[in-house]
Amino acid sequence: MHFPDGRREPAEVVLLTYVLNVIENPAERRETLLRAWNLAKSVLVVSARLRWERNQIKGTEYGDGILTQRRTFQHLYAAGELRDYVEEATGVRCLSAAPGIVYAFKDDAARLSYLARQVAPDGGWLASEDTASAITSVVDHLEQRGRMPQLEEMPQPIISLLGHLRPAELKRLAEQEADPVKVERSAERGALDTLQFLALELFHGRGPVSSLPLPVQLDIRAFFPSYTEACQRADRLLFKLRDDAYVRRAMNGSIAGKFTATALYVHRRALHRIPAVLRLYEQCASIAAGRPGEWSVVKLRHQGRGVSWLDYPEFDTDPHPRLAASYAVDLKTLKSSFTSYADSTNRPLLHRKHEFLAEDDPDAPKYRRLTDAEVRAGLYESPHLIGTEEGWERELVRCERELRGHRLVRRTAST
Repeated sequence: MHFPDGRREPAEVVLLTYVLNVIENPAERRETLLRAWNLAKSVLVVSARLRWERNQIKGTEYGDGILTQRRTFQHLYAAGELRDYVEEATGVRCLSAAPGIVYAFKDDAARLSYLARQVAPDGGWLASEDTASAITSVVDHLEQRGRMPQLEEMPQPIISLLGHLRPAELKRLAEQEADPVKVERSAERGALDTLQFLALELFHGRGPVSSLPLPVQLDIRAFFPSYTEACQRADRLLFKLRDDAYVRRAMNGSIAGKFTATALYVHRRALHRIPAVLRLYEQCASIAAGRPGEWSVVKLRHQGRGVSWLDYPEFDTDPHPRLAASYAVDLKTLKSSFTSYADSTNRPLLHRKHEFLAEDDPDAPKYRRLTDAEVRAGLYESPHLIGTEEGWERELVRCERELRGHRLVRRTAST
């Protein structure tokens, strides 16, 4: 229901959900956005229908939108266009949280904190009840972040429990208990995460180091000689993303993912194992047009610049998972497209699942054994026939095989 004269009150978070789509007058559309922005104390969340939904709407072109058969108006946005529109109207830097969803923050520090969490999610702190458990929590932080925590980032209960220890003594105790291999790996990952954050922030223009979230400032202090050096390294990383040959070499040398003639395909749980320049590639696309909430495999093109997030809901349980949906973004034009296979009777499916993971993934041996059995049975003799459900089923019948979970067995007479 719509109450145009209803009472409007400020709130920490204001949601403007699909409202911009239905306003016919461009001036009124902008005015509505600004009213919502003025009511938001912390963040404005704008969601809108996108252009890929055009084929779902029956109607005729009208003004800058569509007049539907129900005599309602719909103005559809491109994914990047929505963010640009909100940025231009509010005058602040915005982030695409997901396709068709934009966050506009009143305080830029909140935007930077959100961006930092997207690059490297917070690990949290272990519960502490006494000095020993508080030290264990510090050790866990050291192993997870690759550096000692500073007093400013510790939870108050831990500060209270460890207040009698001098910083040097706490550092000695933590380093004595921590696994040095874990610390070293986390430090390497932390340095790369910091470079990704600084590279992404270059799109909006970097501010002084004091403007960055505290954890990022501390990571820079721990992993780099200076803020200037960290920024220079981030710039070089971003520049490499433009080099086709460098990107192809990075994909070919990645310890995780399936490298093909056109792209690298990586499962989401192996994404942190690919080279930093490729992680930045995926992050750039997600910041520009939003990363969908549901996805299993990401496709990074090395011919041109484009990213697709592919959703295989049964990846872990189905030996040959079916594709449910795909969301693709062209980074040169920022055009996006969405394809749903929910109603398809002949969906695309995956083979050789282990190739999309890192070699040391716990499930990789099981998937590899299945692939080896399928190769021996002759199921991959005609690759062009097995990309969809129907073609795959025909090959199973031809080879007199059937699947029972992740095992390939001879087809019984009844099937």
